[in-house]
Amino acid sequence: MSIKAISEYPVEHKDRVENFNGMQVVYVLWEQHLMYCSPFALLVAPDMPLAQFFADVVAPAYAGHPDSAKLDLTKAEWQLNGAPFTPNLQASLIDNGIDHKSMLNMKTPGLTGIQGSAS
Repeated sequence: MSIKAISEYPVEHKDRVENFNGMQVVYVLWEQHLMYCSPFALLVAPDMPLAQFFADVVAPAYAGHPDSAKLDLTKAEWQLNGAPFTPNLQASLIDNGIDHKSMLNMKTPGLTGIQGSAS
């Protein structure tokens, strides 16, 4: 049985970029590393250089994983919002096309989780 609302529900999205005081949320998922069950939601400045984002935000976020000692983010294979992505490390996040609520997937050939288990 279907249900029909008897009134309109106002929708006010609280996660708009305007509500983050000049910052933006970027999601990052390390594929085949399911010790982290979902992407990290990272709050960052859009003008942060990508190299700094990798070094100061992404690497520390994954530092607890045993594979992190071998992790070289500059050699990872990247996807941005589901499409192949080649990062420009000197450019900012926004200049790389990484905007509010973008999804970065990283694949690291040769690193396949704890004892190869994808975890």
